[in-house]
Amino acid sequence: MALISSDRLRFPCEPWKLVENIHVPGDEGTLETLFALGNGHLGIRGAHSTRGDGDLPGTFINGFHEIWDIKHAENAYGFARTGQRIVYVPDANNFTVSIDGEALSLAESTVLDYRRSVDFGTGVYEESTTWACRSGATVTTVERRVVGFDSRGCLGLELSISADRDVSADIISGVVNRQDQPVEDHSAHDPRRSGRHAGRVLLPLHLQGADGSLRLAWETSESRQRIAMAVDHWISAEGQPFETVVGEDESTVRYVLAIHSGEPFRLEKAVSYVVAGADTGSEDRGESLALEAEENLVPFGDIMAQSQAHYDEYWTTADIEVGGQPELQQAVRWSLFQLAQATARAGVAGIPAKGVSGSGYEGHYFWDQEIYLLPYLTYTNPCGARKVLESRYAMLPDARVRAKELSVDGALFPWRTINGLEASAYYAAGTAQFHIAAAIAFAANRYEWASGDAGFRAEVGAELLIETARMWASLGFFGKDGLFHIHGVTGPDEYTAVVNDNLYTNVMARFNLRAAAALEHDGVSDTERLVWRQAAERMSLPYDPHLEVHSQDNDFMTLEPWDWNTPKSKYPLLLNFHPLVIYRHQVLKQADTVLAMFLQWQDFTAEEKQRAFDFYDPITTGDSTLSACVQGIMAAEVGYGDVALKHFTDALFIDLDNSHGNTIDGVHIASTGGIWSSLVCGFAGMRDQGEVLHFDPRLPAEWEGLSFRLRVQGRLLSVELTQGAVAFSLVSGPDCSEVPLRLRVRGQDVTVGEDTVTVAIETVPVPPPSIFPSVFPTAGLPIVRA
Repeated sequence: MALISSDRLRFPCEPWKLVENIHVPGDEGTLETLFALGNGHLGIRGAHSTRGDGDLPGTFINGFHEIWDIKHAENAYGFARTGQRIVYVPDANNFTVSIDGEALSLAESTVLDYRRSVDFGTGVYEESTTWACRSGATVTTVERRVVGFDSRGCLGLELSISADRDVSADIISGVVNRQDQPVEDHSAHDPRRSGRHAGRVLLPLHLQGADGSLRLAWETSESRQRIAMAVDHWISAEGQPFETVVGEDESTVRYVLAIHSGEPFRLEKAVSYVVAGADTGSEDRGESLALEAEENLVPFGDIMAQSQAHYDEYWTTADIEVGGQPELQQAVRWSLFQLAQATARAGVAGIPAKGVSGSGYEGHYFWDQEIYLLPYLTYTNPCGARKVLESRYAMLPDARVRAKELSVDGALFPWRTINGLEASAYYAAGTAQFHIAAAIAFAANRYEWASGDAGFRAEVGAELLIETARMWASLGFFGKDGLFHIHGVTGPDEYTAVVNDNLYTNVMARFNLRAAAALEHDGVSDTERLVWRQAAERMSLPYDPHLEVHSQDNDFMTLEPWDWNTPKSKYPLLLNFHPLVIYRHQVLKQADTVLAMFLQWQDFTAEEKQRAFDFYDPITTGDSTLSACVQGIMAAEVGYGDVALKHFTDALFIDLDNSHGNTIDGVHIASTGGIWSSLVCGFAGMRDQGEVLHFDPRLPAEWEGLSFRLRVQGRLLSVELTQGAVAFSLVSGPDCSEVPLRLRVRGQDVTVGEDTVTVAIETVPVPPPSIFPSVFPTAGLPIVRA
C-alpha cells in the first residue's frame, strides 16, 4: 500500500522538503527511515524523541560493528567464519517533557497541531507539536536536529518549549544504549533484516557526568572496537540541572523549572562521537577517548551552519530538475538527499547498503556501491568516489588471502563485509557472486576515465584491475570448444544460483580482462597479458538461436517457466519458497542480462538489447529493489517510453511508499543511486567509458524538461534537456576547467566551450515488440495452488 504518494494532505508535495502534517499511528518505523539524518559517517533515525513514540529508533556510525562466530549447520572448507553486524551506538535523541505533572507523548496526550519536516536544502529535521495539557495549558514543543559535516562525528539537538500560561516543566534529556536493550529479533525469516546479538555487546569503559555534561565510553565485547561520546547541555534559563545521573545503559540530565507565558524555554544538546580500534596497552583507553570526544564538541548553532554550508555547495552540482512534475521532483530530491547523507563524509570507508539510516543488511558493503552508487559519486563528488575505491584497495591483503582459500589467483573480494572478511553465510547467493570483482574494476576504470585523476592508476587503480584479472583467469578455463568458460558462479539474479557461464559475469569479466591487459605495468608479464586477451576475446556468451536471445546462463533456457498465477501474497519469492524451488524455474529476482547490456552498452546491437529486454522484463519479479531502475534505463534505450517511466516511478517510490515492506530497516541506498542513473543514463541517455561521453536522450512525453550537472575531467558540464532539444554548457568556477569538452549526441560530434551548444533531438518511434516462439507449458507449482 502506498504511503507518501497516497495521502498528500498528510504528506504535502513540497519541492525542497519531506513534510508530515498529521500524525497517524502505525507508520512510525517507515517514517523513522524517511526522516533520518546522516553524513555518511554518523546517522540518526528520524524517530520521535519521546519514550514510547518510536518504533525502531537508533543512531549508527559507519563501520562500527560487532563480530561473532558463524555457526553452520554443516560446516565446510572455505565457508565464511566470522559474522559482522553494525552496532546501535548510544543514542542521544531522547527527551521526556512533563508539563504540570503530565508526560507529553503522541500516544497518550491530546495533540492540537503537528508538523514535522526534513529540509533537503539545510539538512535540518524539525518537529513542532502543540499539546492540550490536562492542566488546561496549551504548550508547543519544537525539536530540531542536525548532523555535522566539517565535524562529522557531531550531532546537534535543540528542544524549545512555549506555553500560553505559566507552567511547571520537568525535562529529562537522556543517552540510551539501545544495542543492549531487549528488542524482538525480526530477522529469523527475512534475510534482509538485521539480527540481534545474544549477549551483551557494549561494555562500559568510562562513565562520568556532572552539571549537565556527560563523558561516556564503551567497548564492543568481541571486535574490541571502542566508542566514546561527549554531551553538553545549554539552557536559555538561569540555573543548573536538577540532577545528572550516569549509567552504562542510560544516562540522564534533568531540569525542573517554571516556564512563563511569553518566555519560551530552549535547551541545546551538543553531542560528539569518536570511534577507535582496540587499545589494550592503555589503562585509561576509555577516558582518553572520551576526552577526544570532548575536544571535538561543536555548539548547536555551529553544526547548523556546517550543514547549511554543505548543502548550499552540494546542490549546485547534484541537483536534478524535472520540469512540470512536482511530485516526481520532490521524490527525486529526497533520493539525492539520501545519497548525500549516505556518502558525504564517510571518509575512506565503504557505503553500507542502508547508508547510516538503519541496520538492514547488517551494515554491510556489497557490490551496490560500485555499480549503483559510484556512478553518482564519480560525476558529482569525485573525491568521495576515490575514497570508496581506496577502501576497497585497503581490503586487498584480505582479498588475496581469500583468493587462495578458494583456489584462485589474485584477489577475491568478499560479497558482503564491513571489515574486509567475507560475512556471507549462504555461499550460493554470496561467495558465488564472483562478479563483485568486475564491479570494483569497472568502477575504478570509470573513475579514472571520468575524473582525470593522474595519480589514481599508479596508487590504486592498476592493482585493482590486475589482481581481479588474475582471479578471472584462474577461475575460468579454456574448454574443448576453444571458448573461455566460467563455471559455478551466481550472477546478480539471485533466483538462479551457482550456474555455468552466467552472461553478466562473463561480460563483466571480459571487460575486466581487457582493461587489465591494456595496462602498461611492470608487474604484468607478456604471457599473462596474452592469456588475459585470449580469455577476453574467446569468452563464452550463451545464446539461444531458437529464441534469438542471449541466455542468462548455459541452462537458463532449459528451465521450467514459472507459474505466473502465483498470488501476489507469495512475493517476494525468497520469503515464501525454498531456494531449490526457485532455482529450477525460469524466474528472475532482478535484471541480470539486461544489466550487462546497460553497463557494456557498446558490446551489443540495438536488436540484441531489445530482444533481451522483451524476453527478460516480463519474467523479472522486481523482488530486488535494484531491478526497477535498470529495467527502466534499458526500456528507455530500447524506445519503450511508457514502460521506462513506469519502472522509474516504481523505483522512485520504493522507500517513500514502502512498496517492498522493509523501509523500516533503512533507505535502499543503491536504489536511490539507481534513480540518479535512471535520469542521467536513462532519460538523458548518457553512456561513458568510450572515447567521449555519449548522449541519446529519451525524455518522457509528459515532462517539460530535465536538467543536471556532471563533473567530467575537471569540467562542470550542464545538461538541459527539453522536448526536441538538448543544450550543453560548461559552468565556470574556481575548481572548474573551461577547456572545451568533446561529446557525442546520437552519433553527432559536439564540442562544448564558452558558449551553450544546442542539438535538436527527434522523437524516437516505439519499435514493434519482439515475437518469440511459444514456450512449452509449465507443469505448475502445486504448492502455490494449495
